[in-house]
Amino acid sequence: MERIELQTTVRKSTGNSPARSLRRSGYIPAVLYGPKADPILLSVNIKDLEQVFKQGNVFQIILNLVIQNGKKITKAAMVKELQTHPVSGNFIHIDFYEIDMKRQINVMVPIVTNGQSVGVENGGMLNIVRREIELLCLPGDIPEAIEIDITDLDIGDSIHIEDIPLGENVEVSADFNFTVVTVLSPTVEEEEVVEEEEGELEAGEEAEGEEAGEADESSEEK
Repeated sequence: MERIELQTTVRKSTGNSPARSLRRSGYIPAVLYGPKADPILLSVNIKDLEQVFKQGNVFQIILNLVIQNGKKITKAAMVKELQTHPVSGNFIHIDFYEIDMKRQINVMVPIVTNGQSVGVENGGMLNIVRREIELLCLPGDIPEAIEIDITDLDIGDSIHIEDIPLGENVEVSADFNFTVVTVLSPTVEEEEVVEEEEGELEAGEEAEGEEAGEADESSEEK
């Protein structure tokens, strides 16, 4: 996977007021965490960050984080956490973590289905149980997505994680064979609807019974 360069600058001030000043000037506060080093306080140009995120899934991108502090140093890193404003969606703060390109890491990768399922054509319902899965691999081997061909998947059929070829040097973090995709029978959905309707009818009947009982008690009192 190609690494993307991102320029950053070391900052010395912390707190809400300096952070607001940074954002007004077109930057956001950031922190770089590392397994063998103290956290480094950084600032990042928002426009540069937006360009990086256009390249793909923010949590899968491998960065060459260029840190300016009198002298320039570069560290391989990935996004650990991104905070955005709940209304405007503007970037507020970002955390990076330093990675070793020779050590495996855990990463979430999306599931992509290809083809039209036979079961769906026969009236079934495609159920994607896992829309992303956690993989263990070297940073340079992170796949953009796990593609699954569902063409031959009939009603009642399932695809489990052990059925999916992941490629060399890529492992599944989980130690059990979980279901990723299945095609449900249309009767399952119909049964659920019937049960809900029956439950509503029973609740309605109970309510009517209670109202009738209250009416009887009221007439007796009179």
